[in-house]
Amino acid sequence: MFARSSQTDQRMFTRSLLSRDRAGKVSKSKRSLREPAKSRPQKLKSPPLGGPLLSAIVSISVGKEQRLFAAHEDVLSWSPAFAEACREQRLEVHSKRIELPDEEPEVFSCVLEFLYKGDYYPRLVHSKRHDSWELEGARSSPNLSHGGRGAAESVLYLSGVGDVVLKDTAVYCAAERYGLEELKRLALRKQGLQSGIEAATILRSARYAYDHTPDTESRLRAHYLALIIRCRKTFKRSGTMQKEMEIGGKLFFDLFVSLCNHVDDVAEIANKQSPRFI
Repeated sequence: MFARSSQTDQRMFTRSLLSRDRAGKVSKSKRSLREPAKSRPQKLKSPPLGGPLLSAIVSISVGKEQRLFAAHEDVLSWSPAFAEACREQRLEVHSKRIELPDEEPEVFSCVLEFLYKGDYYPRLVHSKRHDSWELEGARSSPNLSHGGRGAAESVLYLSGVGDVVLKDTAVYCAAERYGLEELKRLALRKQGLQSGIEAATILRSARYAYDHTPDTESRLRAHYLALIIRCRKTFKRSGTMQKEMEIGGKLFFDLFVSLCNHVDDVAEIANKQSPRFI
């Protein structure tokens, strides 16, 4: 169900999210939500460790079940939030511990994998044959039951939600909390490569994104607004969409504004293309 964003999509959703009254128009941005498939993104870098991992080991307790992780302080310090937590325990050289009771272990595992390796599973890989970027295993296993696009690894069960949401959305929101801008860019790019996702999962993930990002955030929110409008024929037949709209929330006001902007854009293009008579 995911599809490529056009430049018109980006102008429409960026202005709706950046306007102060959420309904006015601002100047149109020329930057697209996603780069063309054949463009090569900047190589994502792992933390600049500069040598062997010799820093102190920090214990991290994650989730209500207090699942334990361990990581080098130098690696964790790539995140401003974790760096501050480690500084607060500077006198406890050999027993530093970070508590994350509200975090999901599966999400934190992705964050930790990124901090060490610069990516998380499934990795973003470049196909020389097709000169495009894709998710690891997407070409070799297109069947959903064998790990292709839209497979089980594209979603995560979150205990706080009580259901599954898109994995990359959960990772993006975690990156927002921990100040990892590079991870946010990676998660958004990888989410744009997903397909075969149910409408209910998309709407649940969109609400999760709105609940776990600040109002100043525009990239992930705009991604969902663009997706819903581009696939509006599917969503208008969705019983889940009706239920979500009846519940309401900021997501649907932004969606209304974006739809208004979309209609304005279509009318503007039509006016420019139609002949004028004096």
